[in-house]
Amino acid sequence: MLGRVDFINAIILGLVEGITEFLPISSTGHLIVAQRLLGFQDSAATFLVVIQIGAILAVVFYYYKDLLARAIGLFQGKPAALRFWLNLVIATVPAALIALSLEKYLSALDTPLVVGLALIIGGVILWVLENTRAKQNAAPEPLEPMIDSITPVQALWIGLAQVLAVVFPGTSRSGASIVGGWLLGLNRVTATAFSFYLGLPILGLAGLYKLYKARDTLAAIPGGAPALLVGTLVSGVVAFLVVGWLLRYVSRNNFKGFAIYRIVAGSVILLLVALRVL
Repeated sequence: MLGRVDFINAIILGLVEGITEFLPISSTGHLIVAQRLLGFQDSAATFLVVIQIGAILAVVFYYYKDLLARAIGLFQGKPAALRFWLNLVIATVPAALIALSLEKYLSALDTPLVVGLALIIGGVILWVLENTRAKQNAAPEPLEPMIDSITPVQALWIGLAQVLAVVFPGTSRSGASIVGGWLLGLNRVTATAFSFYLGLPILGLAGLYKLYKARDTLAAIPGGAPALLVGTLVSGVVAFLVVGWLLRYVSRNNFKGFAIYRIVAGSVILLLVALRVL
């Protein structure tokens, strides 16, 4: 039975996941800290991973027409559709291999200290890159992403950049893949949209894998399966709103605001760690 506290915690964590999953500020890092502050005991990190399925469903709903057209194009043998799905596979493989091969060891890095440091370092990198792009007088951002312009080689390097987020919580999967896309010459809108699409296989597979492994121990999660369902639904609804907002935002603004947020949030987390609050 889902108690009042578990229900509230599930909603809060679902909100955190939905808001942060596709922003370059690290959903995993925020969830690790939020769970500590709420006293949410999930030793296997099942809740943290599974509620990401809600964010993935948000992308599916947001892009369902495009995804359906690309799926049909795949079966029709259209080159653009073939390249799109191939790019997703190529970009997913590095992170998936690292996650599976180092699964027993990566949990040791799921600490507020690592999250705080990663947030600050990532924020500094975002700030420096934005200043560099400004000095280069980059062309205005297009309103629509040019996903079909991405090559398999670019997809591979973006996937390798994404590995950093798998290893170091607080790095941000979306942030790493967006920055990777920038460095490879993609514009901000295209890199951001590809990051959304790239979340489908990596987060979807991670969530389903974790759910399968914990199928017999879901009751050990505070609130059990009902809490998982609530958190997943909340994260899905909120993430759907964030996806549309972020695409509009990046077509008109830079990421310096997120860089500042990362540095401030990381500093606060490190202060709380020093004070032994976390």
